[in-house]
Amino acid sequence: MRLYLKLLKFVKPYTLILFLAILTMGISTLFDGVSLGMLVPLADNILTGKKIILSRRLPLFLENLIHTLNNTPSLTLLKLTGIIIVILFTLKGLTSFLQGYLMNLLSQKVIRDIRNLLYEKIQSLSLDFYVRSKTGSLVSRITYDVSWVQIALSEALADLVFYSFQLFLFTFIIFFIHPKLALLSFILLPLIGLPAVRIGKLLRKISKRAQEKMAEINTVLFESITGARIVKAFSMEEYETQRFKRYNQDFYALMLNAIKKNLALGPITEFFGACAGVFVLYLGGKEVIKGTISFGIFVLFLGSLLSLLKPFKRLSKVYTINQQALPAIGRIFEILETQPSVREVSHPYILKSFEKEIIFENISFSYENKFVLKDINLRIKKGEKVAIVGPTGVGKTTLVNLIPRFYDPTEGRILIDGVDIKEMSIKSLRSHIGMVTQETILFNDTVRTNIAYGKPDASFEEIVSAAKVANAHDFIMRLPEGYNTLIGEHGAKLSGGERQRLAIARAVLKNPSILILDEATSQLDSASEKIVQEALERLMENRTVLIIAHRLSTIKGVDKIVVLQNGRIIEMGTHEELMERGMVYKEMYEMQKLTS
Repeated sequence: MRLYLKLLKFVKPYTLILFLAILTMGISTLFDGVSLGMLVPLADNILTGKKIILSRRLPLFLENLIHTLNNTPSLTLLKLTGIIIVILFTLKGLTSFLQGYLMNLLSQKVIRDIRNLLYEKIQSLSLDFYVRSKTGSLVSRITYDVSWVQIALSEALADLVFYSFQLFLFTFIIFFIHPKLALLSFILLPLIGLPAVRIGKLLRKISKRAQEKMAEINTVLFESITGARIVKAFSMEEYETQRFKRYNQDFYALMLNAIKKNLALGPITEFFGACAGVFVLYLGGKEVIKGTISFGIFVLFLGSLLSLLKPFKRLSKVYTINQQALPAIGRIFEILETQPSVREVSHPYILKSFEKEIIFENISFSYENKFVLKDINLRIKKGEKVAIVGPTGVGKTTLVNLIPRFYDPTEGRILIDGVDIKEMSIKSLRSHIGMVTQETILFNDTVRTNIAYGKPDASFEEIVSAAKVANAHDFIMRLPEGYNTLIGEHGAKLSGGERQRLAIARAVLKNPSILILDEATSQLDSASEKIVQEALERLMENRTVLIIAHRLSTIKGVDKIVVLQNGRIIEMGTHEELMERGMVYKEMYEMQKLTS
């Protein structure tokens, strides 16, 4: 219930639509009652030629109505009944359309808002969240789980309101006609709800497992499609197919189980309803035979009682739908209520420009209670080129990722021009930082859009100029549509060197004061590396640069080399100074020289 109330908060902006939907449901319910009431004159006055009899005191307007009907010729009543039935069903059809349309409009608006909010929330979360989460699971939250919200609103909420109205109306009618018989009926009718409660609990468990299984299917799809080259290179198509089939079969079995339980609910409720109906038919029939009530009134009683079966059945289904939807709603709110580990202060400092230096002051960083960096102290002056080297896994990338606040240090602080970066606006901080990484991230869009990704308002001349600096203009002009060429998902239509040059052009266009190069040429062949290296040299001019390099020969000319080992700085100096000391850096350099 708590989760469902949380969901209803998303309905609040559309209260008017909900109100209009409820209003049309109320009018439609009244039409149902009037339509059923037409059976009384039809059965008594028209078809049997008898008078309407109801053995209880009635309000004056009803007594007058019954008196008028009892004294109207049968043929006249037949004509009037036909006209009224046509009008009633026309109006009922209109209100049914309106209530269905309005509830679907409401549900579509709400799921649109939830999807937008989910995506916005995911974008706002820190990088550690992405490390912990599976991509397929996140995709499943926005697609499969949100679809259950639509069902919970367009079907469950609509049925809850509409059939509650019908339940109230038909209950009022049977109690008004014969209170004792109605009370007896209501002692029997709750038996219909017992199977729904039991089956609903089972469906909630099944639904939660099905949603988790769908997340696993999405993960398998994402991994196998994005890793298609590796799958084919290792001839693992059959393995991936069988893996997908296993997950798909599990999902199929869960859904089939849920379908069987949903389908079983209808016949079970109808059976109990029929048993109660037969019992009431016997008792009510005796009243008609005695002449206590007329046949038409008993038909109205029995029709109203049988009409209660549908509300009971649909409200039972509402319960089962909600039991299936609640796990999905819970998974959605699990994301929405996740707090980013990197947060901005309430009144942040706006970094307008980088003027002096970056200082790492007693920095330590741990992940899952394991220290990755320990007691890092480093000063980088504006305009310096600083290389960070060391074996794989010593925290090089983690160290540079602390500058744009992808993560926050566990201990210590980072100062830019004397201001702790935790006190800065994240957007203003990152606006001064450019990155070119080992894994080039491009989007399934045009060359032009990818270069302008960090500066969408850039002019075409600026984009071309950035491409020329990155040695990318010539190959771009050879593409089928030049700068308007679609490059495919992750830039699949380009070579590795071409993708890297677009990433460099993107950084050039942003024109950052601080540049981070994370093994930007490590995956390129010699020819591509030479072209990219030239572009990087131009990109690094007049900037403060942090370089993570695997090939030590490419960093000999930097101002400072920082050597990391076991998460600590063990050496620092120029290439010449470190070679003279003859410690770890010299060993690494000479080993690379021997193997190259």
